[in-house]
Amino acid sequence: MQEDNKKLFKEYDELKKEIMALRLQLNSIDAEKEAAFGKKDAVTKEISDLIKKVKELKNKRDDLTKQVKSSKEKRKELNDVIVKKIEDVKQVNAEKESFLKKFGLKEAPSRVKEEIDRLEMSIETSGMSFEKEKETMKKIKNLKKRYDETKEINALFDKSRSMSKEIDRLKDDAEEVHQNVQKDAAESQRSHEEMLELSKKIDELKPKEEDAYKKFFELKQKFTEVNNSLKEQLEKLNEAAQKLGVERERGRSERKGRQESILRSKEEDVMDKIRRGGKLTTEDLIVFQGIKE
Repeated sequence: MQEDNKKLFKEYDELKKEIMALRLQLNSIDAEKEAAFGKKDAVTKEISDLIKKVKELKNKRDDLTKQVKSSKEKRKELNDVIVKKIEDVKQVNAEKESFLKKFGLKEAPSRVKEEIDRLEMSIETSGMSFEKEKETMKKIKNLKKRYDETKEINALFDKSRSMSKEIDRLKDDAEEVHQNVQKDAAESQRSHEEMLELSKKIDELKPKEEDAYKKFFELKQKFTEVNNSLKEQLEKLNEAAQKLGVERERGRSERKGRQESILRSKEEDVMDKIRRGGKLTTEDLIVFQGIKE
């Protein structure tokens, strides 16, 4: 029986050592598992942030592409109007040249008007002689007659200038739209290239995320296996503890039985001494007192 108890105690101690080792192993695996999960989580977050950025860039690129398309249409409309205006002004200039040839003029009538204004101003301010003033007045009269004859040409000159100014304004507008097309197209291209670069980075991160998850999953499985082993050993430990408890109780019962047997034997001896009138020792008296109680 003692050999059996020794064996039970030995098994109990070995189980405790195994459980302690399993607990340490489980803690180590748990730390590795959490680290792997943290790494995988960090890569996943990085990919998620990049995907969000790619979507923003795509929306920006698409908006810019639409803007470029719209601006190109506007630029074409302006250029079409400019071409039409240039054709119109060429026609007006042709009419103007025809009138100039018809009246034998080599300069614009506006120059005649300017000369009239200059001569009238000189009469008023220069204090010229009577003869000189008379001569100037005659010259002004001739110039006015010539100017009146060319009023139709003046209208053509005015129309030509007005149309040229409008064409210049339209060209400025077209140039501004063209610059916007260039700027938006370049920005769209930059967004597109940045989007491709981030997409490439996402593709590079995905295998890392997969590896990190695989590592985490392996550690999780290992954790479960070790944890199950720990549970099994704990159950065995409990069973061993229960067996040791039973054996302890059995030992106590056997010891108690032996003591009671010895006591009964002593009681019989004491009672025999009393019946025979023998002298009782102190121990006999203690035993006798126990019988009375």
